[in-house]
Amino acid sequence: MSSETDKPPTAREMIDRQGLMDDMMERCGVDLLSVIAKDGGQSYVRARSHCRGCASVAVCRDWLLECDPASNEPQEFCPNSGLFRLLLGD
Repeated sequence: MSSETDKPPTAREMIDRQGLMDDMMERCGVDLLSVIAKDGGQSYVRARSHCRGCASVAVCRDWLLECDPASNEPQEFCPNSGLFRLLLGD
């Protein structure tokens, strides 16, 4: 028998997660068009997929709401932090 956390995200939750990704990219200074242009959009599609399946949604939301506004480093809990760092040249 599966637990509540094993259920796939609802459509609303997936939209919310996409919003978190948009907010994370904005906070970190990652340009959306540079993600899309990286490899014909494949990195963007993968990043969206990573975000939809992310297990750190609450941590992400809390960090975006509570962190120092000057904090703009991609966070280790984010499954897209490597891509964001790559695009930022870190």
